[in-house]
Amino acid sequence: MHDHEDKKSHYQKDSLTLVGAVALGTGVMIGAGIFALTGQMAQMTGSLFPLAFLSAAVVVIFSAYSYVKMSNAYPSAGGIAMYLKKAYGSTVTTAFHSLLMYFSMVIAQSFLARTFGTYTLQLFGIDDTSLLVPTLGAGLLLVAFLINLSANKMIEGVASVLGFIKIGGIVLFGIVGVMVAGSVEVDFSTVSSDASTSGTTIAGFIGATALGILAFKGFTTITNSGSELIDPHRNVGRAIMIAIALCVVIYTLVGYSVASNLSLQQIIETRNYSLAAAARPALGEYAVWFTVVLAMLATAGGVIASIFAVSRMLAMLTDMKLVPHSHFGMPGSIQKHTLVYTVILGLLLTIFFDLTRIAAMGIIFYLIMDIAVHWGILRHLRHDIGAKLSILITAIILDLIVLGGFVWVKINSDPLVVGVAGVVMLAILLVEVLFLRHHPIESKDHKHG
Repeated sequence: MHDHEDKKSHYQKDSLTLVGAVALGTGVMIGAGIFALTGQMAQMTGSLFPLAFLSAAVVVIFSAYSYVKMSNAYPSAGGIAMYLKKAYGSTVTTAFHSLLMYFSMVIAQSFLARTFGTYTLQLFGIDDTSLLVPTLGAGLLLVAFLINLSANKMIEGVASVLGFIKIGGIVLFGIVGVMVAGSVEVDFSTVSSDASTSGTTIAGFIGATALGILAFKGFTTITNSGSELIDPHRNVGRAIMIAIALCVVIYTLVGYSVASNLSLQQIIETRNYSLAAAARPALGEYAVWFTVVLAMLATAGGVIASIFAVSRMLAMLTDMKLVPHSHFGMPGSIQKHTLVYTVILGLLLTIFFDLTRIAAMGIIFYLIMDIAVHWGILRHLRHDIGAKLSILITAIILDLIVLGGFVWVKINSDPLVVGVAGVVMLAILLVEVLFLRHHPIESKDHKHG
């Protein structure tokens, strides 16, 4: 009984403000998106990478429509897991795609953690291949774990402060970088050798767009705040659109600034810390320090926000009885247990995978889950929530194009990561089939069969 009460106390109604929800969402989005993905996108599609950010924004805007409509109708701490349950019931389909989202979010926090380590080492001139990168990333995850053991108000406060500092700092970087670049023009006709050898230039651009989506997908963490956000029927959707709009402006500005101050080859060579590299020719060593400190704050805030949302999603899946759960002798609530599991999984990914492969697995998992959300709404909930058929179909088509292009690029350049992603998805599916076969659930609120 005590555990049950303790668990419920973690979902405090009206404990998060609209500003806090935006800060949590942008904390995940900006942390990895702009600091680590810029160089990887340039490697895929050349100097067109600023346009790839805009292309990703178009895809995400269509995608966000489903989440806004669902959050307005069914706000909850379960977020996407609850949306999938509304569409598919307590089934393997719901559990499988919810876990894909869970793992993509854990991957995102590992991506943030390694980015933190990579940028921190630039202060000391240490190469980003050093073992200190995963060590620093693991340290950040542990600190974020301790912060997430505290009350929501503290988590919101830390995320909000770091969010405001980061947004202001990145905007300043972008504006000053463009001003210093002056008449420097970005050559959008240039494509990278990687892009041309990864299939076609179009495939490379689509692959870069997929990575750009990873930079935006942090908006989905906002959906997990439904039970705690003030006026959730209105504010979850508002927070999503505000966060996306902020990131569109920031990514475009900073992408142009980087492209104006570094050659394509330099961007690719410094792909894991391209913002810090771009600051040096523009403003000198002091700017490098400014950018690195900014990156450290941004990624730290992103990890805190990600763990906050991810652990709640897994707790909701556990509460739905859709995933196996064991206390392993730990005291406290289920949410505290899922917090531990989330951080441990994040630590393993941070230690054993590099940035490029972490990003690739994350986008594959996310896009498959995203398609399932749109399809579920189209088949079962469109009339209930007043969603437009044309927008849902467009969102599905865009996701399929981006997913197909990205997988094609990776099959040609790094087939191992596609294989690992496939094996992990198969393992998740088999575990869920066996678990739900032995622990069947009769859904009382689902009518679609």
